[in-house]
Amino acid sequence: MAQNTDKILVVEDDEQIRSFIGYALSNESLAYLTAKNGRDALELQRTENPSIIILDLGLPDIDGMEIIRRVREHSQIPIIVVSARDRETDKVAALDLGADDYLTKPFSTSELLARIRVACRHLHAQTTAETTEIYSVRGLSLDTAKRLVYLDGKELHMTPMEYKLLYFLFRNIGKVLTTGAIIEELWGAGYGQDTQALRALMAGLRRKIEKNPGKPEYIVTEIGVGYRLLHE
Repeated sequence: MAQNTDKILVVEDDEQIRSFIGYALSNESLAYLTAKNGRDALELQRTENPSIIILDLGLPDIDGMEIIRRVREHSQIPIIVVSARDRETDKVAALDLGADDYLTKPFSTSELLARIRVACRHLHAQTTAETTEIYSVRGLSLDTAKRLVYLDGKELHMTPMEYKLLYFLFRNIGKVLTTGAIIEELWGAGYGQDTQALRALMAGLRRKIEKNPGKPEYIVTEIGVGYRLLHE
């Protein structure tokens, strides 16, 4: 799970849910902070430097979507959305703005902790030294040292999950990757088969790298199987 120095910021206006999440974190000996509204959440994120944010969307002052947008202007901290909003459009919007995960209420303690473990693995993987690699195909390139993506020499803004998805595709360029393999790589084996989240993530990535997302030149869909990054 998280390291001892990690702090999790829980942003939730419902006292019962906030207590439920806090109880689950305490049982795992995880340090956490709480915020009842968006204003306090942004202040704590700035001053306390938490490692992960658990974010409700329905806050009394600032909508959670706006919180994601503001945090992503200056930080790549993992954001796990927990929300009663179960429409696909809400999930797509949150992931597109840069949320790493989306958990629909009601949820179990084990499910929440599984999502936190995935976020922690991604968080600490970013700080682990690795060999610098630059992947490139037809003007699209990814620099692992800088964690940046370029298209025809122009830097593209990528959410953390979009970067992880493209990196996985580059590492397997030319190969067909099943939806299950991609989901496991990005969110972990316990995530299940939430293809809705993957479709939302893929749509956001395609909008950034494809001239015509409806007729992709880089990432093609293998119907009924998964996706493939073309090497030619």
